[in-house]
Amino acid sequence: SFKLLGILDIQNIPCARGAVLHGSAASILVGLGHFLATSRVKRSFDFGVGGFMLTTLGSWFYCRYNNAKLRMQQKMIKDGLKNKVMYEGTSLDPTRK
Repeated sequence: SFKLLGILDIQNIPCARGAVLHGSAASILVGLGHFLATSRVKRSFDFGVGGFMLTTLGSWFYCRYNNAKLRMQQKMIKDGLKNKVMYEGTSLDPTRK
């Protein structure tokens, strides 16, 4: 397993790998773009770190939200199928009406 900063195991945390990859790509683009525009090294590095943090957090929250939404939909479908099997052929079957 790969540990980020020696403490976070990003293989076992949902969405962490993709968020770190998106953040690192954004940091390179933002830092390089700012450097090409201004030729200020330290400020470009600061912009790159900021871009990394914002993009990583944004990507992680977006992915986690979509995973939670998907889990809720799967739970609703599972409960619906369970109820269909349970009530099929009885007077409580909603498809018999």
